[in-house]
Amino acid sequence: MSAPHILYIYEHCPFCTKARMIFGLKNLPYEQRILLNDDVDGPVRMVGRKVVPILEENGTFMPESMDIVAHIDAIGTPVLTGETRPEIAAWLKKVGTPLYRLFLPRAAAAPLPEFATTSARAGFIRRKEPSVGSFSALLEEKTDELTQLNAMLKELAPLIRSPEAVNGELSTDDIHLYAHLHSMSLIRGVVYPAEVEAYRQAMAVRSGVGLFDDIAV
Repeated sequence: MSAPHILYIYEHCPFCTKARMIFGLKNLPYEQRILLNDDVDGPVRMVGRKVVPILEENGTFMPESMDIVAHIDAIGTPVLTGETRPEIAAWLKKVGTPLYRLFLPRAAAAPLPEFATTSARAGFIRRKEPSVGSFSALLEEKTDELTQLNAMLKELAPLIRSPEAVNGELSTDDIHLYAHLHSMSLIRGVVYPAEVEAYRQAMAVRSGVGLFDDIAV
């Protein structure tokens, strides 16, 4: 019998990471289906536009990662009951630009199933490269963005209250923070302070969403 929930995703997509996490944190079964990055017809047929993640439940479809997170967390006993902190939101906002610039070219180079065809990978590069600049330049070992990222991780370390939850109790801050760290794991040369390393390893296990360390570019 198929799982009651089907989640349509790309593996590299941080919004998909957020939707995947809640199933692991709640220990709820679901079926994961990875779309090709240039599949337009599938998402449009489901929700009217090219977007992921998409949750299918009893023949109905729901887009938007945090809507999916809230919907699944409301099944049974919620797990995201902890407080959120403005300093976590501020750190996430600050790190966004260098992370995005470093992550996109590495996603395009990684052996991910959503890029299984030449057209899917080429289309991604064509759409995304104009927003951040030359992918090849951003793939260099020493970039300003990598220096910035490593400095920001040192700032994050003292904000982590527990490896099991950034604020001591699971909250939406964990959904957003681990999605960032999951994307970051695709970037070779990132240096994780001990507190950050303990958190990202613990959250990988708790959420069931493994890191990209083994294929970092």
